Amino acid sequence: MRWALYPSHDTARRPSMNPKVMMCVVVGALSAAPAFANADLAQKKNCMACHQVDQKVLGPSFKAVAAKYAGDKDAVAKLSTKVIKGGSGSFGQIPMPANPQVNEAEAQQLVTWILGLK
Repeated sequence: MRWALYPSHDTARRPSMNPKVMMCVVVGALSAAPAFANADLAQKKNCMACHQVDQKVLGPSFKAVAAKYAGDKDAVAKLSTKVIKGGSGSFGQIPMPANPQVNEAEAQQLVTWILGLK
């Protein structure tokens, strides 16, 4: 038994995939992946011990961070540094501890994800 839809292997008889449809499928799959990957990364790097996506725990919700820094062109750089080195004063009295197990690329990935939350 042959598993091909067109066992004759005659490429002239095979329907072709519309390139626009294929591009939409690829873009859709790739755009959904970072949302899950970054939530998983936030969990893996212990961000969720103090933060949640849409409610305050010890630290502000990620959505509150996104709202506060909306339109700030330097937000990714500022917040990436804060993720790694810690900081205080932005959202109250409780300081954010340093998170040295997060490297620069991971910090930027996390911050970009957080800033994209609505």
